[in-house]
Amino acid sequence: MTTTARLPKPNSEEWAWQLRAACRDLRTAHFFHPENERGGKRVERERRAKRVCRRCPVIAQCREHALRTREPYGVWGGLGEQERRGLLGGRAAR
Repeated sequence: MTTTARLPKPNSEEWAWQLRAACRDLRTAHFFHPENERGGKRVERERRAKRVCRRCPVIAQCREHALRTREPYGVWGGLGEQERRGLLGGRAAR
């Protein structure tokens, strides 16, 4: 079960960036893999999600949120699951 202890407290100033996100009106399936998705299908879905992220005005805020809260799934701030794990491993070593 995912812990919510690292999530920011309910404060509209903490979450206001989400109102400007390029993904706001897209289905979550665009950014989160369905059960058993593998190989080329998964790579292509992530590629499409990251294209959305590249044009997003709040990509930095989204990425920082995902790293701060250790979001385990999906594409956030232009980073996939493995990329975030790699960055978090580097942060932990520092």
